[in-house]
Amino acid sequence: MKFTQYFLHARQRADRSEIKLEWIQNVVDHPLKSQIQLGGRIKKWGDIAEEKKFLRVILLWRIK
Repeated sequence: MKFTQYFLHARQRADRSEIKLEWIQNVVDHPLKSQIQLGGRIKKWGDIAEEKKFLRVILLWRIK
């Protein structure tokens, strides 16, 4: 999985550092809901059962 510099910087924040990469991969692979935005970004939401929370992942889709 590739990450943007923004994501890598944001993960250093205290409120984001607890998000596990396994959770992100699980939401990408098995979302409860997905939405495609006009700019080509894809939002995916998933349940993180062990934390009793939901996680939103935003994917940047680039076609080469």
